[in-house]
Amino acid sequence: MLFDEFPTDIIGYHLRTSHAPNRYALGPAFLDWDSQPDGFRRFMDARQVALPLRLNAATPPFADLGHAPAQDLDAKSLGLFLELALGISAWKEAEGTRWPLRNNPSSGNLHPTEGWVFLPALAGIGDGPALYHYAPRPHNLEERCRLESLPEPLPEGAFLLALSSVPWRESWKYGERAFRYCQHDVGHAIAACAYAAACLGWNLRILTRPGDDVLAQLLGLRRDDGFHAYEAEHPDLIAIVGPGDLPEPDLSPVAGQWFGQANKLSDDHDSWPVVDQALIFTHRNDGDGLRGVAELPSLSLPPSTCRHGAASVIRHRRSAQRMNKGVGTTKDAFLRMLAATMPDGASLLWRGWPWAPRLSLVLYVHQVEGLEPGLYALIRDPAHLDRLRDAMTAEYAWQPVPACPLPLYLLDSRPLRAEASGLSCLQAIAGHGAFSLGMLADFTRTLSQDGDWAYRRLHWEAGIIGQALYLEAVAAGLSGTGIGCFFDSQVLEQMGMEVDEWWSLYHFTIGEALEDKRISTLPAYDVERVTD
Repeated sequence: MLFDEFPTDIIGYHLRTSHAPNRYALGPAFLDWDSQPDGFRRFMDARQVALPLRLNAATPPFADLGHAPAQDLDAKSLGLFLELALGISAWKEAEGTRWPLRNNPSSGNLHPTEGWVFLPALAGIGDGPALYHYAPRPHNLEERCRLESLPEPLPEGAFLLALSSVPWRESWKYGERAFRYCQHDVGHAIAACAYAAACLGWNLRILTRPGDDVLAQLLGLRRDDGFHAYEAEHPDLIAIVGPGDLPEPDLSPVAGQWFGQANKLSDDHDSWPVVDQALIFTHRNDGDGLRGVAELPSLSLPPSTCRHGAASVIRHRRSAQRMNKGVGTTKDAFLRMLAATMPDGASLLWRGWPWAPRLSLVLYVHQVEGLEPGLYALIRDPAHLDRLRDAMTAEYAWQPVPACPLPLYLLDSRPLRAEASGLSCLQAIAGHGAFSLGMLADFTRTLSQDGDWAYRRLHWEAGIIGQALYLEAVAAGLSGTGIGCFFDSQVLEQMGMEVDEWWSLYHFTIGEALEDKRISTLPAYDVERVTD
């Protein structure tokens, strides 16, 4: 699709924003640093609630996540949850410039995702039900709306968590492709919240309703005091968090008193109407999320052996900028990382995901002890095996990896470092790690069955997979990096596939990171705030 052909549906948007070796998706001609959006949403004049900052609190070993006893919901447990899910992990500094890193990663470290909680009366928080916005920089809650009641009665110890996105934060740097990255970031945030909940013995369940209009009303996103011009905030999803088996409440707006005024994120803006169109194409109506609900099987998968505290693993996640080409990983560690991405009904990540898996992985294995280099496929949906075999070149072997508990197949046994880097917009990091991968989405089938709103959901699933790989890499003593820039059609063409039913939505690489000694690491928060 040419740039002068304005898209008329979400497939048109996807084609228009695809990268190719001779043509990248439209973005800004240069970065206007004076208009870079503020990465921290604040609500001025809203009541501020300082949360306990528990940087030294004990959490279960990473290997035991998903089996810890449930903690009571109070200010201390909520503070730890929000910090591990959406808080700051460190500050970086170089040549007089300082920037934050967060526990939920983001494309370009731009952080379009905002977090919200609906809470009952809690000591130290509020004396009645309310909607709060989480402000990660001060680690505060901002009381946005004092409610007459919660949107739905909740089980003891449970609360509602919502996510929303400010697309301008991404389009400032990435232009028309920014909508994709906003959705990736939602997926990363979902997984970050699920891992944080597991640290407290809680579960997270994504709700299949309400739709965008009701959720926007619940969060006050379309109120005049909720945003400034060109900085609109879009509702993404809402989940229930708490101990045990969690119900799916049928939410509806409730009356309340609103407080605060959203801060202005930029003094100047560029308009990206194609991003606005993508939001319209993927609008989610109430009930759209019900299709594709699936009971996931419980699989026998290799467990993690990492005995480090889960909070330490979460806070030490970083996006590698360069990889040590001479360092790989073991087959056992490789399989554990892949196991975390599998849709498993017993997994802390996937037991709260209410939709059928629609992504499988193609892996460029460079240096994994016990595996020959080459191209592999991890089949996350059993229906993908025959369909991908038929869609790809007949030259692929499709040999099951011996003594492997995962549906992992060797396709092509030849070194592919150069190909992996070339397909990822010529980025060497994709070929210098232990392995890299692309996430193949069952694109046409999903949209035809579930509607165009599922375009967002496919990217969420990709982001969840990416977050699992990030943390499993840290647990294995390695690092990962999400790669949003890749040559969309060429990924498929290299495997002999037609460009229609399948698309690669996200790339990722894992290996040993090479640290840039010019950049200093500073504490995330003032140590005087730490309570335990």
